[in-house]
Amino acid sequence: MSMTDPIADFLTRIRNAVKAKHRIVEVPASRLKREIARVLQEEGYIQKYTVIEDGKQGILRVYLKYDEREVPAITGLKRVSKPGRKIYVGVDKMPRVMNNLGIAILSTSKGIVTHKQALRDHVGGEIICYVW
Repeated sequence: MSMTDPIADFLTRIRNAVKAKHRIVEVPASRLKREIARVLQEEGYIQKYTVIEDGKQGILRVYLKYDEREVPAITGLKRVSKPGRKIYVGVDKMPRVMNNLGIAILSTSKGIVTHKQALRDHVGGEIICYVW
């Protein structure tokens, strides 16, 4: 069975692992997923991520982050652009996620960045997902 939206699968696996209070989630690796994980780590939503080479596609291992009371750093994930409907935004129409308590991850000409970085770089792009 072929997967039509690997990014939605990646986000769903993280969402399900957070709900089940898992510490680690593993997904098939890709360059886009690595970049999304890098942004999540830089913004403090995950502890770290590693790429395990298996001679094929590779495995992306994401270490989820919880506080001392076992409250997850990620409380919500939402896929915005989908393979059938891409959502693009200009720098003047940048979204606010949860009244600026969350982030939007965008694919821009400068790479995969948050909406805050896209505003600083004065670029727009495709909205991949919202994280809060």
